[in-house]
Amino acid sequence: MANTAPSVTEARRGDHWNPVREEAERIASALPPLLVSAEQLASTIVLGVHGRRKAGMGESFWQFRRYSDEDPATAIDWRQSAKSQHVYVREREWEAAESVWFWRDASEGMRYSSDKNRATKADRATLLSLALASLLVRGGERIALLGADGRPSSGRAALRRLAHRLADLPPGNETMPPEAPMSRQGSLVWISDFLEPLETIEARMRGFANSGVRGFLVQIIDPAEEDFLYSGRVRFEAARLTDTQMFGRTQNIRALYRTRYAAHAEAIGLAARRLGWSFLRHRTDRTPQTALIALFGAIGGARGQRGF
Repeated sequence: MANTAPSVTEARRGDHWNPVREEAERIASALPPLLVSAEQLASTIVLGVHGRRKAGMGESFWQFRRYSDEDPATAIDWRQSAKSQHVYVREREWEAAESVWFWRDASEGMRYSSDKNRATKADRATLLSLALASLLVRGGERIALLGADGRPSSGRAALRRLAHRLADLPPGNETMPPEAPMSRQGSLVWISDFLEPLETIEARMRGFANSGVRGFLVQIIDPAEEDFLYSGRVRFEAARLTDTQMFGRTQNIRALYRTRYAAHAEAIGLAARRLGWSFLRHRTDRTPQTALIALFGAIGGARGQRGF
């Protein structure tokens, strides 16, 4: 996807040079193109609430509000109150608010697309990750890339950092999220095609769940992987040559393949539900808005159950 931001040269055209516009375009040109698309996608989703941050004990400033009789005098912010006829107190953010870690499968298989005009699984996974991160940041949440960042942070800088790190992920053999430390009550957004053996996936899920992490799994599916509409003699190539297979009369194994593929996904969903996790399936030939709404809603619902 090409970056369509105007060039710096274009910013200089005309009778007047606009240095502010030039600087804005210089910054925009450095953003990963998928972040632009993700921001546009996030903008189509209407937030049902004004963020999910909550006042309480903590160190980070959240907002000013009018003083009430229940507030101690030490909570009054005299500088802010002097600007108005009312007395205001400074509220701080509740430190128990969750942080959200992201992990996107960067394996070779995620670079697959059965149609050159359709996004690869990796590109769709990145788009959903960044769009969700944009929504969370707008709500004041903290985000981080699992295994790459230190403590999760909030704000536009955190979103740009996540975008650059996802864009720079080299293809490799890492199909499972690293067993990196996360704070209890945190959330993990795990996006993959989930084609690894069930026992491998379930073991990693249990490891995170045992440490108090809540998981949100998103399976990215290319339609050819699920529909298996091949006929005749077909050679299926894998990143590892030893896994490459040749099949004759592929139409004869279509029903068996579909049954096993669906059973694998169903087993992962069942394992997730046993842990209190969420499992969402998304095909790359369908609109990403629906998946984003479902994923954002699942995170909001999980927090509501926990009292956030």
